[in-house]
Amino acid sequence: MPIVAQSTETTDWVSRFADEVIEESERRAPGAKTSGAAAPVVVVASGLSPSGPIHLGNLREVMTPHLVADEIRRRGYQVRHLISWDDYDRYRKVPAGVPGVDETWAEHIGKPLTSVPAPKGSPHPNWAEHFKAAMVESLAELGVEFDGISQTEQYTSGVYREQILHAMKHRRDIDAILAQYRTKKTPAKKQQQKPVDEAELEAAEGSGAAAEDDGSSGSAGYFPYKPYCGNCEKDLTTVTSYDDDSTELTYSCTSCGFSETVRLNEFNRGKLVWKVDWPMRWAYEGVIFEPSGVDHSSPGSSFQVGGQIVGIFGGEQPIGPMYAFVGISGMAKMSSSKGGVPTPADALKIMEPQLLRWLYARRRPNQSFKVAFDQEIQRLYDEWDRLEAKVADGSALPADVAAHSRAVRTASGELPRTPRPLPYRTLASVADITAGHEDQALRILSDLDPANPLASLDEARPRYDKAEAWINTHVPADQRTIVRDEPDTELLKSLDEQGRESLRLLLDGLAGNWSLDGLTHLVYGVPKVQAGFSADATPKELPAEIKTAQRSFFALLYQLLVSRDTGPRLPTLLLAVGQDRVRHLLGA
Repeated sequence: MPIVAQSTETTDWVSRFADEVIEESERRAPGAKTSGAAAPVVVVASGLSPSGPIHLGNLREVMTPHLVADEIRRRGYQVRHLISWDDYDRYRKVPAGVPGVDETWAEHIGKPLTSVPAPKGSPHPNWAEHFKAAMVESLAELGVEFDGISQTEQYTSGVYREQILHAMKHRRDIDAILAQYRTKKTPAKKQQQKPVDEAELEAAEGSGAAAEDDGSSGSAGYFPYKPYCGNCEKDLTTVTSYDDDSTELTYSCTSCGFSETVRLNEFNRGKLVWKVDWPMRWAYEGVIFEPSGVDHSSPGSSFQVGGQIVGIFGGEQPIGPMYAFVGISGMAKMSSSKGGVPTPADALKIMEPQLLRWLYARRRPNQSFKVAFDQEIQRLYDEWDRLEAKVADGSALPADVAAHSRAVRTASGELPRTPRPLPYRTLASVADITAGHEDQALRILSDLDPANPLASLDEARPRYDKAEAWINTHVPADQRTIVRDEPDTELLKSLDEQGRESLRLLLDGLAGNWSLDGLTHLVYGVPKVQAGFSADATPKELPAEIKTAQRSFFALLYQLLVSRDTGPRLPTLLLAVGQDRVRHLLGA
């Protein structure tokens, strides 16, 4: 396939990074274009630690290179998006809030994640596979193509043997680089309370900001390699001697007291420490683009130090934009050690993949944003639907068009979508009111546009199912809508003439306005007509008191229908209740 010089998309942050990555790829393989040789495969990378639920903050580690890789594919290049599963990392702690896990899992701390049992009831063989599986399923739904690499398989099969021996041979050079960043601990009262990225802590022995164990140092010298104990499987080991010529390595375990001498040129039960492991992989895989969280990018942290260590392995540091944190509406920065943090699977239960992709595509990596699990999700969907309309009629801004394109399709094609994408807040209201009765939901949704009714609820899926899941799992019980069975006779009797007239005007107009647009016009028009204005009068033509009258009228209807001052949008609520029942509850 011929190489396209420029993106077919309007320039946005994704395109700009794609330009840089292609330029860097060609710099590293000079002459490929002019010699007629095949263009090099562009390698971008992500790293995920399946030490617990892989949350929406971790997803940015994947979505940033995915979007860049997809843009490069659109231009005709071959791209390999690696996801390195850091499943050979040590099990650091028992994460809170994981079903099927109790305090007995603490006995496995220090073992590789793939040697820790999966939570009780899991169909997966070990802890790492359990948490990887949910993420793999979510990435498939999001349209993310990747090449997964298990670090357990890489290390235990001897793939990195030469790299390990090379690191041990050059351990003094590595130690000299790390020594530049080793500082005395600041007294606690003077330490800055900066966020710590749990991903770095879990993918390593710590972080640059959190006292990382960057190797074994002692009377025998510095060693960038950590064996797992041959007896208890834990990494609480200390290398006591190493011979470069024979590669004989002796270690002892502080956990169980076991010690042994092995030949490192045939030993596969251990790994390089994180700050050496990461740059080794950059060189081994030829990574050109890999983002990192803000914690990785601070002075002395893994990405910064790795930029120097990678040269020892004959490689170069990738282009590595820093990405900001992803939050949840109403929650602090996510940390998978605290339990209960939303995962991509949780988000995809309540929103379509396109919306979730859009949230990551529309913000530059260094901009933080929130994923909504509360009422804000309705506003986000309204914004998304307005964007879809603008893209369709050609009025959207170029950057918005680019973000929309990246949300709805990949280089492989369009993501599956809802055939009739009705407003999310309307679907949520209908799901709330009908409480799982699909025949009632279909009746109400068909009344939204009587001239073009739904033939089946499937036309509104999967968006309807996502809205229903949101109502059932994220809306508190005291905010759910329960329609009255009988009229509130006391309230009806207490109404003055103006209140009774407002109900008469509404009831007289029901039959002729029984659609979403018609009822919207009717409920907003009643207070206008009562004040002597036309129902079609615009806000500019009306006094400010009309808004007060409208609010009072709406509160009255809510009280008569659902015994509250607020609720779903009134036109949707009226359609849901049905004409006969509305008339009964309003005293007709």
